[in-house]
Amino acid sequence: MYQGGLIDLHCDTLTDWKYTTTGNPDTLDDPSRVLSLRSIPKCVKWAQFYAIFIPDEVRGDDAIDYFEKNRANFERQMKLFGDRVAPCVNAETIRTAWDAGKTAAILAIENGSALAGRLDRVSLLARQGVRYITLVWNGENELGSGHTTDHGLSDFGKAVVPEMEKEGILVDVSHLNDPGFEDLFKVAKKPFMATHSNARAICSHKRNLTDDMIREMVKRGCLIGLNYFVKFLEDNGNVESLDQLMKHVEHFFKLGAEKNLALGSDFDGAVLPECLNSPEKAAGLYDYFIARGLTKEQAEGIMFRNAERFLAENLS
Repeated sequence: MYQGGLIDLHCDTLTDWKYTTTGNPDTLDDPSRVLSLRSIPKCVKWAQFYAIFIPDEVRGDDAIDYFEKNRANFERQMKLFGDRVAPCVNAETIRTAWDAGKTAAILAIENGSALAGRLDRVSLLARQGVRYITLVWNGENELGSGHTTDHGLSDFGKAVVPEMEKEGILVDVSHLNDPGFEDLFKVAKKPFMATHSNARAICSHKRNLTDDMIREMVKRGCLIGLNYFVKFLEDNGNVESLDQLMKHVEHFFKLGAEKNLALGSDFDGAVLPECLNSPEKAAGLYDYFIARGLTKEQAEGIMFRNAERFLAENLS
């Protein structure tokens, strides 16, 4: 079993929604979920970004209340399970957690509706420990839209990006539609992430990244997390082995993204293939990559080193 580090850029384990509603408030160690603290291999130094997922229909003050409820639950569980997990905000604190034998937990937001259309909330969220915000989900919010429309970033969305950069919250472009990407490229000055997105040339879903997007992200020193969702791996959703994931890896490498590639499982937020439906199987990716001819440096890069370097350079 792999005994190195693993940084996962995205899961939906923290919040209750259609894939993960179990009635257990202790979401981080719920045995009914795909990802739980108890299911993480003890020999792996694991860092997990826990996204507070906000459904598209939750807006305004309701979105703020929804976020605060889930943030409070995150902080409660950090204390409850403090012997096994530690809240982290950057690469240095992740290393400290690992040295203490704990899982590193980093708070994030999926859906910029958590801002409720208020620019002043960016600095507040930064103080509350939020390390990235996925600008949109599938539909529209105050910032822009996901793949269900062709609307790009709104004026508010274009103002949010530089504010996030100033306050030290990373921009996540997963879910952002193609016009939104074009707008983002014009306003973003710092590297950003696609925390859970694959290559559209391999699987044609609009949620995946085009070659032009990937090349531009490589040029800007961005980070891309491989998504395990079956419909983002294969057009027909029939994923029989890790070979389908490897097709995406090879394509990213061809486009120069060897140092930009990471993991973004989407645990507890997506239908997963049998070969990637547990933390133990995700940790097994290292041995698979080696068996497929990747070097130790390349395999460790995807598992954690690329993300660790990116966080060290872009989060204070």
